Amino acid sequence: MQEHPQLQVSLNLDDRYINLVEEGVDLAIRMGRLSDSSLGARFLGLNPWVLVATPEYLMQAGTPSIPSDLSRHTALIYSSVQGDHRWQFTGRDGSNKSIQVQGPLYTNNLSALLSATRQHLGIAALPWYVAHTSVQSRHLKPLLEDWTMPAQEIHAVYSSPRLLTSKVSKLIDWLAGQFKGNWWAREIGS
Repeated sequence: MQEHPQLQVSLNLDDRYINLVEEGVDLAIRMGRLSDSSLGARFLGLNPWVLVATPEYLMQAGTPSIPSDLSRHTALIYSSVQGDHRWQFTGRDGSNKSIQVQGPLYTNNLSALLSATRQHLGIAALPWYVAHTSVQSRHLKPLLEDWTMPAQEIHAVYSSPRLLTSKVSKLIDWLAGQFKGNWWAREIGS
């Protein structure tokens, strides 16, 4: 905003799906695959995920060394619905594992999930941008480091390419620059 003092932003941080047209929203950042092909979109980058727990939880419950070990652990789950949830993993050899997880907490709020994890309640899959600071400070420990979880695609989404204003287009260009490299390990704008 310092570079563009005339820019006015109404920032709404929400985990719910927003209908851009009905709610009069110029631009949204969407994580995951896009389902509505009537919207305009620009790929910004990837959102890597990591499996984490506190050292205290791991001292009590043990440290999983392979994905199937997770069946003996308490999972804290990012979701708005209870039911069948699977964590996906890819090994260094290219093998894929899908592990069904259950647990006492299902939440659609990443801050709540991070808080529960930091309170030693179990193991959680979190986006790196959420877990990074807690991992750096050693409050959380990454798990199954020989395995990766699938990264989500990040897109800037807008109602229509025909209605894209130059201001929104410039903002999308700026955002695209922010999501390069290990973007999740630094402050946006730096």
